[in-house]
Amino acid sequence: MAHSDKQVFNPPSVRTPFGAYNHGLLVPPGASLLVTSGQLGIAPDDTIPPDVTGQAELCFEAIKAILAEAGMTFADVIRISGFVTKREDFSAYMAVRDRYTAEPKPVSTLIVVGGFTRPEFLVEVEVTAAKVV
Repeated sequence: MAHSDKQVFNPPSVRTPFGAYNHGLLVPPGASLLVTSGQLGIAPDDTIPPDVTGQAELCFEAIKAILAEAGMTFADVIRISGFVTKREDFSAYMAVRDRYTAEPKPVSTLIVVGGFTRPEFLVEVEVTAAKVV
């Protein structure tokens, strides 16, 4: 999906986004929609990095592979939902997110949660992507 295929909405009556994201994106009719499950920071060999940066990188690499299998890239991502277990991990997570996302930046939600299925997990990420076919 070319940049011009998505319309960005950041109304002047709404506070400017806190980071590299947009408040709203409009996808044109006829777009294919891909929704991922939440991806955790675990490698195919079951190793789990001890820090949020390493785990977030694994989350985004997993999403990259899912997008590729669907014939998409991060340029097609329209929404990211990120979940971290510690507020102090926000900036490390957002630095990884910002390296992977493309213009126009997707809409984004980041939530602090009490934990995941295993205590060593620090972050989980899910995306929605749309591409005109």
